[in-house]
Order: sequence, then structure tokens, then C-alpha cells
Amino acid sequence: MEEKITKTENKNTHQKERYFFYTDQLTVGYDGKPLIKEINIQLKKGEILTLIGPNGAGKSTILKSITRQLATISGTVYLDKQTMSKMSNKEVSQKLAVVLTERMRPELMTCEDIVATGRYPYTGTLGILSAEDKAKVRKAMETVHAWDLKDRDFTAISDGQRQRILLARAICQEPEIIVLDEPTSFLDIRHKLELLTILKQMVLDHQLTVIMSLHELDLAQKISDCVICVHGDKIEKYGSPEEIFSSEYVHHLYGITTGSYNAAFGCLEMERPKGKPEVFVIGGNGTGIPVYRKLQRAGIPFAAGILHGNDVDCEVARALAAEVIEEQPFSLIREEVYQKAVKTMEQCAQVICCVNEFGPVNEKNRQLCCLAEKAGKLAQEKGFCYNRNT
Repeated sequence: MEEKITKTENKNTHQKERYFFYTDQLTVGYDGKPLIKEINIQLKKGEILTLIGPNGAGKSTILKSITRQLATISGTVYLDKQTMSKMSNKEVSQKLAVVLTERMRPELMTCEDIVATGRYPYTGTLGILSAEDKAKVRKAMETVHAWDLKDRDFTAISDGQRQRILLARAICQEPEIIVLDEPTSFLDIRHKLELLTILKQMVLDHQLTVIMSLHELDLAQKISDCVICVHGDKIEKYGSPEEIFSSEYVHHLYGITTGSYNAAFGCLEMERPKGKPEVFVIGGNGTGIPVYRKLQRAGIPFAAGILHGNDVDCEVARALAAEVIEEQPFSLIREEVYQKAVKTMEQCAQVICCVNEFGPVNEKNRQLCCLAEKAGKLAQEKGFCYNRNT
């Protein structure tokens, strides 16, 4: 028994020395009932960890538990070599800042007032801000491009603006680690990118550690150093984005049954039209993608070819086309592949050629185009979409 205790103590000592933030066999839940068990997070300074998983999986529960807003059921959370449960609120606040999704409804507070609350861990009992504190408030608001909101009532601004103000408050707190729950949920594309760029710059400049949950898989894939996948009652997978984001695993994690997730592009595709191909699309180098999507929106099944396996068109065609005629990357198109394309094209009522120029590698596609023209199937206009009613 003593030997087991010694081994556990040695392990914890090693973790304390190696990681800035980590959890040891953490179990979280509500009213004493476990929701997710054996959560073992290990983060060094200057790393970004993102939690992903379906709605209701427990991502917010984990974040609330590690920030002490929700009591843990078992296990330990360590912050900068200290057990968090033994730290005072002031000690935690000087190291850790939180941005959660709950809507704040403060009475008669300007945006500058809200940001200024981030300085409270450093002020006296009366919360009076020094000139230095006020300068830090302004700098934090300027960092998130929100200084122009300083005199606005916090309850009268948009959701996206609120999110920036709350981030400014967290920055103003000068934390070593920041925890964010779905920080991009209410933001448009521009402000999503701005917010994540700000976080990444703080990580690079100040060795900030970030833990957050995201629904946008494309953004999680691009910004994260580590990713945790919450599924069922456990952490199902924990690793780098390269280890996590495969099309097959994302389909499993989210239970995707209609449409598809493309790991190469980090994007979702709608379900392909059902039925045998009615249109043959000759594309390549990205020229076919707009036509594929247009045909998909019209519910018209189509074939795509002849595409090399490394062509950007090929990724989208595999998701949306009824049939894809492929050749090996960087290879001349073989005769047998060409004949397969000819046979498929003959069964289609229309051919759309998206390619303007043909080189030696795709000479067979030029021949396909000529065959379609002789058969009277070639669309007269680039980007023309077949209408089965005409």
C-alpha cells in the first residue's frame, strides 16, 4: 500500500514539474452523479487545447469544473504546481481568467466598467483603479478593437460585441491561462478570425495557455496544439489535430449520417444527389467545384472526371458526385481509365467542361471534350448547368 502511494506521489511530482496545468483522474458531473470520468489534461505554457464533441457531451461541464464554478466529483486539478482546490480565489484569479457563454446582465455598467472588473484581483478591498490599472483596461479594449465601445451600456450592444468585451476583461486580468466556452458562437466571420488571432498572438508573445471549446471544426483544426474529444462518459480521444481530424473519426464522433465532413478542407459537404449520373463534368485544378455544388443544389446526380487523386477537385467530387473517374497523382491518364470515362459519359445526357487549357497530363480530358462536342452533348457555355426539364 505504501509503495502504491509513493508511486502516485512520484507521478504527481513529475507532472507538476513538467506541466503548467493538468488534471489527475478528474470526474465531473452534477449533484454527485458522474457525467465524464477519468479526465487527464496535460498542458504546458503557451499551448492551446480545444474541446470538441456533440452538443450535450459535457464540454461546458468540464470547463466549469476546472475553473471551480462547478464542484468536481473526484480527482485533482493542478495549476502552476499547486492544487487548485487549496488556492484562494484571489490566487486563482491572478493566474486564470474565464470567458463563459452565460449572458451577463449587469445593471448600469458601461463596457469600460465591465473590462475594469478584470483588475479587481489586483486592487484593494474598495476596488479603486490606479492610473496603471486604467491604462491596462484601455490597452485590453484596444487589443480586441473595442475602445470605441467604452461608454456604451453593456446590455445595449450586440452579442458579438459583448464577446469581445468579455475577452478584453479576461486580457485585462493578465492571466497565465484563459478558459473560454464557445468564444466564437456569436461572432461573424471577421470577428471569429480576429478573436482567435488575438488569442494566438498572446500565446506566442506571452506564453499564455488557452483551454476552450469550439463548434467550428475548421478553426479548431487550425489553431489548436491539442484536441480533446468528448464522447459518451469519457474523453474518447486526446491528441494533435493531425491525429484527431480524419473524416472517418469526425463522422463517428458526431454521428454524421447525412452529408459528410472533409478533413482535408476542414469543411462539411451536403449529401450527394441520389441516382445515376445525368451530367458528366470535366474539371480539374478547382475549376469543377462551383459546378459540382451548383448541380448538388439542383439535386442533379453527376459524374466527375478524369481527375488525378491529388487534384483539389477530387476531394469535393468524392463527396458530391455519383461517380468519380480517377487517375493516380502526377500520372498520364491511362487508356483503361479513359475508356471508363467514355463509357460513363455516354450514359449522361449532358457534358460540362470547366477546363480552358489542356496539357500533356490531361490530354485524355481534351479528347473527352471533343467526343462530347461531336455527340452534341457539350454545354455551349462554361458553368452551364444541365436542367433535366429542358
